[in-house]
Amino acid sequence: MNQLVLVRHGESEWNKKNIFTGLRNPDLTDKGLIEAVWAGRVLKSEGLRFDIAFTSKLKRAQHTLDIILGEMGGETPNIIEDPALNERDYGELSGLNKDQARERWGEEQVLTWRRSFDTPPPGGESLKDTAARVIPYYEEKIWPELTAGKNVIVSAHGNSLRALIMHLEKLTPEEILDRELATAAPQVYRLSDAGDVAEYRELVRSEGRDDGI
Repeated sequence: MNQLVLVRHGESEWNKKNIFTGLRNPDLTDKGLIEAVWAGRVLKSEGLRFDIAFTSKLKRAQHTLDIILGEMGGETPNIIEDPALNERDYGELSGLNKDQARERWGEEQVLTWRRSFDTPPPGGESLKDTAARVIPYYEEKIWPELTAGKNVIVSAHGNSLRALIMHLEKLTPEEILDRELATAAPQVYRLSDAGDVAEYRELVRSEGRDDGI
């Protein structure tokens, strides 16, 4: 069975400031760098090796992937960057502090944009829209690598990965909206030849541990 690892990027500068990021391009914080180092080390300790890597066109995901692969050592796999794996576009919310957004549009409306499956913010994407680009990309580009017997890592974003997890685990829109992804916490899947999830584990760093970093 083939292994697929999904990793949300480490904490970004705008995560720290509680700002809607979307397609904007901040880099990792010091904490995000440490998270990525830990992810690389724990994946190495699990004995995992990757034949090919996929990431978005945004540097927080790319930087996370580079750090992970550097910590794992060995031959660097081929890395493919594609905008299909970019974060959900938050439209007019992008660049706004979440408190500012609530002041402008109201708490209920902002919550609807954040937590509904198919209601996009002004000028942006819903999770349904995000899934409409992520899932075809997975089926056309990532799944063929898995069927060829390769182990694959994907470094991307909270919502692009939610869309993919929804597809892999056959979750409903309601179920995926409740799924939280910790920063730089690898989601490890073993997939059957048919693409079904045979085994799933989340590798999470315990708070307060430095893990030698």
